[in-house]
Amino acid sequence: MYCTGSFGTCQGHNAVPLRKGGYFMLKKINDFLAGWPMTLVGGVFLMASLAAPWLGIQLPVDPAWITVIVSGLPLLYLALWRVVHNTGISKISSALLISIAMFAAVAIGDLFAAGEVAFIMAIGALLEDATTNRAKKGLKKLISLAPVQGRRLVDGREEMIPAAQIRPGDLLRILPGEAIPVDGVIQKGETTVDQSIMTGESLPVDKGQGDAVFCGTINRFGAIDITATKVGEDSSLQKLIRMVQDAEQKQAPMQRIADQCASWLVPVALLIAVLAYVFTGNIVTAVTILVVFCPCALVLATPTAIMAAIGQATKHGVIIKSGEALEKMGKVDTIAFDKTGTLTYGRLDVSDVRSFDPALTEDALLALAASAEAKSEHPLGKAIVAHARAKGLSLQESSRFSMAAGRGVYAEVAGRRLLCGSERFLEANGATVGEAACTALEKLRSQGKASILVAQEEKCVGVIALSDVIRPEARNMVSRLRSMGADTVLLTGDNQRTANYFAKQAGIAEVRAELLPENKVNAIEALQTQGHTVCMIGDGVNDAPALKTADVSVAMGSMGSDIAVEAADIALMGDDIAKVPYLKRLSNATVKTIKFSIALSMTINFIAIVLSLLEVLNPTTGALVHNAGSCFVVLLSLIHISEPTRRVVI
Repeated sequence: MYCTGSFGTCQGHNAVPLRKGGYFMLKKINDFLAGWPMTLVGGVFLMASLAAPWLGIQLPVDPAWITVIVSGLPLLYLALWRVVHNTGISKISSALLISIAMFAAVAIGDLFAAGEVAFIMAIGALLEDATTNRAKKGLKKLISLAPVQGRRLVDGREEMIPAAQIRPGDLLRILPGEAIPVDGVIQKGETTVDQSIMTGESLPVDKGQGDAVFCGTINRFGAIDITATKVGEDSSLQKLIRMVQDAEQKQAPMQRIADQCASWLVPVALLIAVLAYVFTGNIVTAVTILVVFCPCALVLATPTAIMAAIGQATKHGVIIKSGEALEKMGKVDTIAFDKTGTLTYGRLDVSDVRSFDPALTEDALLALAASAEAKSEHPLGKAIVAHARAKGLSLQESSRFSMAAGRGVYAEVAGRRLLCGSERFLEANGATVGEAACTALEKLRSQGKASILVAQEEKCVGVIALSDVIRPEARNMVSRLRSMGADTVLLTGDNQRTANYFAKQAGIAEVRAELLPENKVNAIEALQTQGHTVCMIGDGVNDAPALKTADVSVAMGSMGSDIAVEAADIALMGDDIAKVPYLKRLSNATVKTIKFSIALSMTINFIAIVLSLLEVLNPTTGALVHNAGSCFVVLLSLIHISEPTRRVVI
């Protein structure tokens, strides 16, 4: 059971003490009156009420009655609902204070003042609702990744069964291209597994007998037999789904600042109004105080600043899904990055070509390897072929091609026997791997690169290294964040050496590597326990739990998975991480503007109260001053949010 907006929709089967049919009818009427069309109608009639006396027009009924009904009834509904259903001091809300002021103004016949405070609150509610609507489709997409069936081996026979019927200890066969239905250990066969869904690694991982595999990952090459170890709710993918669900439930809705202050605003306003009536004997003065004391400018300060900031961010391709995320981003002191697809482009490219044969140039070596790999389906082989073609090298047709899944390829090119693959693959096929090759391999591995040795006629003649490519703007982005007082940390599923290499290139000192999704969640929770406000930036399915656990989260929008984008609070639609410092500065400016607007609105209220006690203001003029203060807060938000962002280099 909850309410949305300033006096928005109350939901739940027992939300009001009415029969079910009566409740839904009341809810439907409330929603209709609180929407934009009817609120604007109320505004038109409020302006008519103000303009008619100035134009000397006599109307049989004050048009402000329409505004009181349209904007006042939802306000009253919310105030009463909170009195009945909220607990403790939360029964007292800004809606209650404004309802009291509205009734007091009606009681003395000042309908314009009554309509004005109700109308301003209605606008504030609609502005806030516009900043907090968020899509909830990501979890459904994550659940859809769970395999629905598996191939069980019983007495040498294969049978397809639902994934729910798989039990620990069952022997399963996974064919190329199939999703692995449970966590398990390979008993037979060799393959390459795409486990980016779990670890975010850009490179598929070669697997053999005794290696663990995870539910939901994809078997790329080679049939394997596995023994199921964790099934159903205990599998890695189901744990991933549960973490997203649990983190989603932890997300608390943004509380209105006015409501947080209402516990003391209402008693103070009523006390001052009563004392004013006691000492002056003038009920109009008491009502004027209630009108000018209404926290409408205070209510508008947060949503208008947030709306202005969200509009500015959208122009730069930064999609902010909620005002709460924007506020929290302004308080962030630690930013955690995923590596693949975030600090890097998330694509393989040839980084090094080294020949160990003086008679073989680097381009000749690359052409030989690409010719051998031309019929391969392995991602590393495809990357080599693409790189050679991009350089305009001529490839030759291979014959007698064969591939050992997860190990390498054999091909004959122009009468020469070629081997491309791992050190173990070359040695198993009679090729000699010399000291120069071993030294080069060790150096390339220390840089986090995947390497393919090339042998010609049983002699290793070179090595080709492939690597993910770091974004050129990464280092400057990290430096700018540091200048704003934000620490950075790298959280990745890659091995430690790869993580250290890329972190050094980006200028990130703190590195946590070889992390599964739950480990990323634990790392973020540990930072939060230490008192840090954490922002997580990622792009993959495996990042979704960490994105949900962080105080605020940012996803790479154009290449990031739909699940990551849905899980995050903010999306960078251009995949430009250079926008992260811009986002941080925009958030800082928003928080400062909100605080300044609140202080200003309280100052205006204080001055208006003094003028009311001096009988300079009456309810109508007090409402106009009150309305002017609200408008000033809106203009202040628009100016202060747009001005600092123009100074930011995108």
